[in-house]
Amino acid sequence: MTLETRPLVSVIMNCRNSSEFLREAIDSVFAQTWPAWEIIFWDNQSEDESPAIAKSYAERTDGMLRYFRAETATPLGEARNLAISRASGKYIAFLDCDDVWMPEKLARQVEQFEQNPRLGLSCTDAGVFKDGRVISSMFRTAAPARGMVFPELVRAGWIAMSAAMLRFEALKGLEQWFDPEFSMAEEADLFYRIAHDWELDFIDAPLTLWRVHANNTTFTRFELFADETRKILNKFERIYPDFAANHPQLRELLQRRAAFQKGVALWRRGKGAQARREIAPWRSGAKFYAFWLLTWLPGSLFDVLARAYLKLPQFMRR
Repeated sequence: MTLETRPLVSVIMNCRNSSEFLREAIDSVFAQTWPAWEIIFWDNQSEDESPAIAKSYAERTDGMLRYFRAETATPLGEARNLAISRASGKYIAFLDCDDVWMPEKLARQVEQFEQNPRLGLSCTDAGVFKDGRVISSMFRTAAPARGMVFPELVRAGWIAMSAAMLRFEALKGLEQWFDPEFSMAEEADLFYRIAHDWELDFIDAPLTLWRVHANNTTFTRFELFADETRKILNKFERIYPDFAANHPQLRELLQRRAAFQKGVALWRRGKGAQARREIAPWRSGAKFYAFWLLTWLPGSLFDVLARAYLKLPQFMRR
């Protein structure tokens, strides 16, 4: 395979005021052993040094980084779609502006795709790192699976955004790409829909580093998860007419998940009694009683306990 015949990977980088770690992220793309790539850099109206940093790479790299600035700020899902619409690659990879790739990341994923024409989505393990130190990994807390694994992915969710690579053909078969109605679960929604129709695979190595820092919004916006889990369930029932009949346990899992997410959000706001009423229909199992006990404690404990929860083995988190 010559350089001219190697399939192009379009690396999607969506940015809004991400200057602190931006150079490290971009440099990790330039360090890739796979030479056939482009960066589609979508600047969502940044007001910090991000535009200057990105433009400095665009000016000196002969089009390897293509810089676009949005006319108006948009939700992240819509911004991702706008960036993808500018992509030229056979494969689409994503890199958040505070994350980092190991040098062989793209090469190993492209090899998987080229060997399996039914593969729609691949991911690597993602090392969770903070202050320059890896403190956990995605696969340690959520064991991956390969093949036609739609139910398994909905149950476990082992794909970090910056670890994912998609076959562009898999996107073309969808009624929409990222759903702009989602604020927290736009990537999960997309990955689920690809997994429904295509095979998934993974590389059991931490070739992606997912940075945890004060600006992460996963925990600060936790209350949105319940609403978006219900939206995902409603979408499944709309676009897959036989979903309830074919996946009754999955449907129940999403209903239970949304109830617990709502309960956690209520407890965090100091509304323990309302949280207990929210989860009351699901009164069974160790998870129910563990959380029921927690609702009697101050909601200010949420952030510490949530991070401890994510470090538990997957069988303890179900």
